[in-house]
Amino acid sequence: MAEHYTHYTRTPRSESLKWVDRVTKLMDNQFRFPGTNWRFGMDPILGLLPVVGDLASFSVSAMLILTMARHGASGKLVTLMLLNVAVDALFGSIPILGNIFDFAFKANDRNVRLLRAYYEEGRYQGSGKGIIVGVMVGLAVVFALLVWALWEMGEYVYQLIAG
Repeated sequence: MAEHYTHYTRTPRSESLKWVDRVTKLMDNQFRFPGTNWRFGMDPILGLLPVVGDLASFSVSAMLILTMARHGASGKLVTLMLLNVAVDALFGSIPILGNIFDFAFKANDRNVRLLRAYYEEGRYQGSGKGIIVGVMVGLAVVFALLVWALWEMGEYVYQLIAG
């Protein structure tokens, strides 16, 4: 696993970013289907819990993005990360199909790969404190859309059941 951390060596806070790799692995790649190289994490497992699981996954992804923004990710990079999380949250909240989607999409892993490429290109600019407010607003919008979508799906399912 040590090779995963080499992309942070250009920053003085490399140790504080190691947990980003650990949490990403837990959420997206912790487990392996026996007899295959296909990996999955807690994200699709949490998705099996209606509403609560999707919100928990979204919260972890939001923490990861905020951490990466605090450690120098650019506004453009953070926007791409937010889009990955928004796609994961919205499609992942669809019953059954969303669970399948969660096994394949792996938004956190995508975001860490974006961050690695960013660091390897030498575009790291120091603290990203200036974009934290924008990130929080973006996360709040994605969270509101997720809650709205879950509410709409809940009403639809209730109407189907109630007749």
